[in-house]
Amino acid sequence: LNVSIAFFFLVVGMCQALRWLFKRLLSPRTYGCLARELAGSLQLCTSCLELRMLMDIGPWGGGFGLDVVLTLLFLLFAVHGASFDGASANPTVSVQEFLLLESSLTATAAKLLAQGVGTGTGWAVTKLFWSWELTQFHFIQNLISSECSSSIHTSLPHAALVEGTCSFLFHLVLLKSRQSHPIYRVPALAATVTFLTYTAGSFTGAFFNPALATASTFHCSGNSFWDYVLVYWLGPLTGMFAALLLYQGNIPRLFQKNLLYSQKSKYKIPKVKVTGHEEGEEPKSKRKGGKSNSEPRA
Repeated sequence: LNVSIAFFFLVVGMCQALRWLFKRLLSPRTYGCLARELAGSLQLCTSCLELRMLMDIGPWGGGFGLDVVLTLLFLLFAVHGASFDGASANPTVSVQEFLLLESSLTATAAKLLAQGVGTGTGWAVTKLFWSWELTQFHFIQNLISSECSSSIHTSLPHAALVEGTCSFLFHLVLLKSRQSHPIYRVPALAATVTFLTYTAGSFTGAFFNPALATASTFHCSGNSFWDYVLVYWLGPLTGMFAALLLYQGNIPRLFQKNLLYSQKSKYKIPKVKVTGHEEGEEPKSKRKGGKSNSEPRA
């Protein structure tokens, strides 16, 4: 366990150094679209693969339970949220930014490419680390990694629904907390990921991140490529789309009209009560004194 924790610190430090270097060598636009996403995806993929190894082997190989893994998961995602420097490392989040008119098509395509390269590099780095067999865990993982089985342990429709629901809840929290201070947003997202992993992990692994799922389970036997696409790509994208539609009431990139909520002006127009004399009604002064105040007194 100590070796894995040291590996987590090493990965975060390495990716932080890459971000520091890229920020000084590249233009802000190139850094935001490519380098930042590449470093974030590399950091996320390596950490999650090592953590998944602990989750699979730890209970029977090391004697520690799920509580240890979930605690590490929360802490890792809190560190990721604080160090990613605005990167999402998640294709569904990048597509969401495109649908919200916050990113152009070219920038979104560049982010998706960088995320793919980052997760692929993260997978290769983690495999190399396992091949060193520094602990008994890594020795076992290195033996079984080539014979891994699918993370889908339920029917395909149910698996797609699980991944879609996880993505739906994650994106709702993400949309709600976007304008919040990082001190509140980062723990909220980390707690959401931890809760969803604990709830749905036994069904599909609870990835709700197409890039991470591709690096983690697409090469495993038990399901076809198109089964994985249905569960780990279409499921999360559908969940994101539904969350955005529910939160916004529309999809800004597709149409401007709000389909779910009525548009109300935030400025209230005060109501003015108009009082007028009805035809044939005598003035109040005449009803009281019988004479108008303008008549001369004797």
